[in-house]
Amino acid sequence: MQIFNKKNKSNAIIEINPGAGGIESQDWAKILMRMYIMWAKKKKYKTKQINLQKGEASGIKSATLEISGYNSFNYIESEIGIHRLIRISPFNSDKKRHTSFTSIYVYPIINNNVDININDSEIIWQTFKSKGAGGQNVNKIETAVRLKHINSGMIVECQQERSQIKNKNIAINILKSKLHKIKINKNKKKEKQKNINFGSQIRSYVLHPYKLIKDHRTNLEIKDINNILNGDLCFLIKSYLVYKNKKNG
Repeated sequence: MQIFNKKNKSNAIIEINPGAGGIESQDWAKILMRMYIMWAKKKKYKTKQINLQKGEASGIKSATLEISGYNSFNYIESEIGIHRLIRISPFNSDKKRHTSFTSIYVYPIINNNVDININDSEIIWQTFKSKGAGGQNVNKIETAVRLKHINSGMIVECQQERSQIKNKNIAINILKSKLHKIKINKNKKKEKQKNINFGSQIRSYVLHPYKLIKDHRTNLEIKDINNILNGDLCFLIKSYLVYKNKKNG
């Protein structure tokens, strides 16, 4: 049984975006970001933080990570979709149960053999001060960049490097990877756009009134939620890859 797409051994880009719900969803997004970083560490993959927008009180507003390692995209592609968390809110004094959502999007980093042409006239650049680690120039020099692609409406931010030029090059490569994935998807069945809310989740993480993770695509259920949130995703990923292989015939 061929589980992997053998033609695609690329490194992966993960975009993490909380849904509506303010601090609750932003905290959930941060938990998922940690989970993927821990998973990569267990796989001995390298992780780079390309962009991170922290929440005002807690959590994150958005994050972009690069995970480098053999077959990293083939593995982590299984995480694309909406992830739902049900728990007693740590931010509510009444200790009420709360549901939060976070969207995960994954795409491969293209190699130099893929020809994606982008004209300078299609891009609007903005620069801003980096808010992450980076040495003395952080918050003093505008090394971070924001790219807006006029034709597609895509926005890419990068504050990984201390050099504005390097961040621009990374942002361009990410844009090319996104456009390449869109081009590939046009040859496949189009997926419906889903809101980050009820009824659209691929997986539920229940912490109250019991502990259970359920993948709604494969129906796999796991009770040891702590291991999952600490990066032990092997059973979930393998189950999805087998499901995907059967679905595609």
